[in-house]
Amino acid sequence: MPELYSVILTVPVVLLSLVIHEFAHGMVSYKLGDPTPQLMGRLTLNPFAHLDPFGTLMIVITMVKGFGFGWAKPVPVDPSYYRNPAKGLMLVALAGPVSNLVLACLFGLPLRLLYLGFWPRVLGPEAGFLLIQFFYTGMLLNLGLAFFNLLPIPPLDGSRLVRYFLRGQALHFYIQLERYGFLILFALLFLFNRPFSRFFSMLLNFGTSLITGFGL
Repeated sequence: MPELYSVILTVPVVLLSLVIHEFAHGMVSYKLGDPTPQLMGRLTLNPFAHLDPFGTLMIVITMVKGFGFGWAKPVPVDPSYYRNPAKGLMLVALAGPVSNLVLACLFGLPLRLLYLGFWPRVLGPEAGFLLIQFFYTGMLLNLGLAFFNLLPIPPLDGSRLVRYFLRGQALHFYIQLERYGFLILFALLFLFNRPFSRFFSMLLNFGTSLITGFGL
């Protein structure tokens, strides 16, 4: 039964988190003058417009391990509409992880209040447990999505941030590296799973401590 509760609580949080992440990408691009996200039907909160089957499955699998990272379908953008294409791409890339960090803080606020002793006493133990699980799942999942997408590995959002600051041969090398991005991700997630999981756990513990006042 606890596993069923976990699944029921996780599914809506996964949908919300992925949709907000991609919607943030599209909205920032649209605000910078690019009509492409709107024309492609991506300025919507409809989850079916954003979900990537494999990326969503990856979230479910990694949530079982306590992390929660994955991806949705990338929002198509056209940087030629931006006044400064390089800076525009960087801002669009940053919008997704930032939206997840905001969601993580919103989910974590009730847990912070619980840590400080502010919690509705009218709640029974079962309702209180479910609410805590819901908020904790939402916070952890969004921290995982934010930190995972900020990894400087193409085609994740973090790679766009790195590209903005690179010049010359370093930029050329990094662009060439993009064709191997998925292979690098595969190696991290499956071949080097143990050290990567340890590193990711440290990030999540740090984020959880900042938001709630206590670690994992």
